[in-house]
Amino acid sequence: MRISVKLSVILAAIFAVACFGVAITGFTSVADVEDPVRRSDSLGFAWFWAFLGCVAVVFGAIGVWLLRTQKEGDA
Repeated sequence: MRISVKLSVILAAIFAVACFGVAITGFTSVADVEDPVRRSDSLGFAWFWAFLGCVAVVFGAIGVWLLRTQKEGDA
């Protein structure tokens, strides 16, 4: 199965939104955690999802760049 560049950009955007949503939820819920060990683990979890979102944004940006630099005859 081959995935087109346009589809990969769309999938990267959807994945980035989902990752950043989980990260934001993790960052906002840290205030409710009283145990310092669990709070540290929760922050690490949120930062991990933020990192995954950034990776998805980078791959989406590479896909957009490929779309813009692609020649007319290439498809």
